[in-house]
Amino acid sequence: MAELVKRNHWIVRLTHWVNVIAIVVMAGSGMRIFNAHPSFARPGEHFALNPWEGHAIPAWLTFGSWLGGARHWHFAMMWILVANGVLYIGFLWLHGEWRDIVPRRGDAHSALEMIKFYLFVRRDHPIGGKHNALQKSAYFAMPILGVIIVLSGLAIWKPVTLGFITVLFVNYKWARFAHFAAMAVLLLLALVHVFMVFAVDPYSLRSMITGWYNRARSPEARNARPFYHLLAPGVESADAEAPRP
Repeated sequence: MAELVKRNHWIVRLTHWVNVIAIVVMAGSGMRIFNAHPSFARPGEHFALNPWEGHAIPAWLTFGSWLGGARHWHFAMMWILVANGVLYIGFLWLHGEWRDIVPRRGDAHSALEMIKFYLFVRRDHPIGGKHNALQKSAYFAMPILGVIIVLSGLAIWKPVTLGFITVLFVNYKWARFAHFAAMAVLLLLALVHVFMVFAVDPYSLRSMITGWYNRARSPEARNARPFYHLLAPGVESADAEAPRP
């Protein structure tokens, strides 16, 4: 039986899909800009934390065709991302939905229980709210990474004029490193997020398009592990109906 609930406000859905486009274009154009000087340090300097110093990123991962075009795309998406982020954070604050993603006492234990469930150490899906503890950690980290990306981006764009921002990252090369490292972590979280949506909760896609969600098909209701229902049909429902120890 369907248990439809309104899960995501239209502002959350709008900002989510704008972020998808903006982050992909920013990452691709950023790598094209990086390839103009594939190093975190200035010419003549060395940066020990990059074992691939001087090696360009494969062209198929880049966007913008040439340096000038990539810069135009990168800065355009930057302002869109900033405006989108302000709208999203403002909505969460005004509507109280920040409570769904801000870590709370006990989340570390809940995250460990989710990991145990995914590793088949725990039999039943932990009971959570709108987001489980692992999701909350990722969703809370993403805006923080966004702030680091924007500030470090401004620092390497105008390292002298905006020197008061550059010093937050020590110097130019550390700001450049922080910019790429934060983006790499953000992209990793995004890829894990996409994987988990399709592997564990594909029904949540509906809530990101229409806003409605069927609680009867939630991971908790289905006792869902990644692709487990595809590899062993009927096991999830059997586990869900079995008496708990």
